[in-house]
Amino acid sequence: MGAKVGAGDTAPTLLFGAHDRHNFGDLLFAHVAASYLAGRTLIPAGLIERDLSAWGGFRVEAIAELSRRFAAAPVEIVHVGGEILTTTAWQAAVMLAGPDELAGMIARFDADPAGAHAHAVQRFGFGAAAPYVLGRELFPAARSIVFNAVGGADLERAEPALKDEVFAKLADADCLIVRDRATQAALAAAGIAAELAPDPVAVIGERFGARIDEEMTKGEVASIRSRFPAGFVAVQFAAECGDDATLVSLADAFDAIAAETGWGIVFFRAGSAPWHDDLEVYRRCAARLAQAAWQMFESLDIWQIVALIASSQGFVGTSLHGHVVACAFALPRLSFLPPSLVGHPNKLAAYLASWEMPEMPGVVGLDALAESFLSACAVDRAARQRHARQLAGLHHRTAVASLSRIRSQCEPGQ
Repeated sequence: MGAKVGAGDTAPTLLFGAHDRHNFGDLLFAHVAASYLAGRTLIPAGLIERDLSAWGGFRVEAIAELSRRFAAAPVEIVHVGGEILTTTAWQAAVMLAGPDELAGMIARFDADPAGAHAHAVQRFGFGAAAPYVLGRELFPAARSIVFNAVGGADLERAEPALKDEVFAKLADADCLIVRDRATQAALAAAGIAAELAPDPVAVIGERFGARIDEEMTKGEVASIRSRFPAGFVAVQFAAECGDDATLVSLADAFDAIAAETGWGIVFFRAGSAPWHDDLEVYRRCAARLAQAAWQMFESLDIWQIVALIASSQGFVGTSLHGHVVACAFALPRLSFLPPSLVGHPNKLAAYLASWEMPEMPGVVGLDALAESFLSACAVDRAARQRHARQLAGLHHRTAVASLSRIRSQCEPGQ
C-alpha cells in the first residue's frame, strides 16, 4: 500500500479509528489514509487489539498500550474518518463485544449507565466519554493531531459531558476536517472552525482501481457476475430493518425493480459487528420475494464488497458507505433509513444532504423505494461520472493538505 505498517520508528504515525471491528467504511478509511502517507511507518490503532486482516483490514493495536509505548514520542495521530464524534464509551464497548458476551453485557449494564461506562473504561484502559476522539491526554508529546473527514451529525443532541470533551479536544486539533454540514454547523456554534470535505471513501475508485478490477474477476464477485449476466442490484440493510412490515415493503420494492429491469437482487453485509447486518434477516426478506431472482453474498472481505458494488447496476441500502462506493463508481444509488432513525438526525441523511447530486433521490421512504431507484437509474451517466470525479477531487485536495503535511514534517532529520 506504499507505506510501512509497524512500530519501528520512535515517532510513528498512528492511524486511529473504529477499524477494530468489522464495519465496511471503518476498515476502508485506514487504507485511504495510508495511501497518502507512503514512506511513513504507520500503526493502525483502535480501542482494542484485534486482527482484521482476514477481511481486508489491518492488525489493529490498542491505543492505551501505544500511549504507554510512545508517551514521550512526538507521534502523529490521524483520525482516519467515521462517525466518531458522538460514539460513547458504552456504544463502543457494545460494538466491540464478542458474540458470546454481548447479551450478558446488555443485560447487566443497559439500565446502569455508570456501570456501563466503568466497564468500558476497564475494557479500553482509559477514561473518555467519546473514546474514538483523541486529544493530547494520552500522547502529551504528540506533534500533530489530525481529524480527516470525521462526522458527528447528531452532536447537538449529545450529552453535555460528551460535547464538552469533544469540543475541548477538537479545539486543540492541528487539522480538523468534517464530512457533513450538520457536524460543521454544530462545531461552528461552539466556536470551532472546521473544514468540510467528502468522506474518504469517495476516492476509493481512483486510488484503488486496479485492486478492485482484480477483485471483480475472482471469488464470490466473479460467481455473482456469472449468475446474473444481465446485471444485478447490490442490496444491503441493517438488521434493525428485520420487522415483518419492513421486510414486506422491501420485498415488494425489490420485486418491482426486478420486474422493470430484469436485474437480480444480491444481498450483502456492510458490517458483521453488533448492530450491523444479519444474513438471517436477508433470508427472511428473500423468502418474501415473489419473482425476483436473488443470491446471498456471504463474503465479508472489504475488497470483495467494494468490487461487488462496483460490478452492480446500482445500490440500495442503509449503509452510508455502500452509497459512497456506488457514488464513487458513478452508479445509481438509493438509501433508506432503519425505522428507529426516521425523523431523527443521522449520518446518512446529513451526508447525502451535504454531497449528493440533486438529481439523485437520496434518502427515501419505503413506499417510494422502487420508483425512486428507477429514477436514480435514469440520471445521466456522464453527470454521475462528473459528480464522482468532483467529490474525489475535493477529498483528495483536503487529504493532501492535511496528511501530506505529516509526511513532510516527519522526514528523517527534521
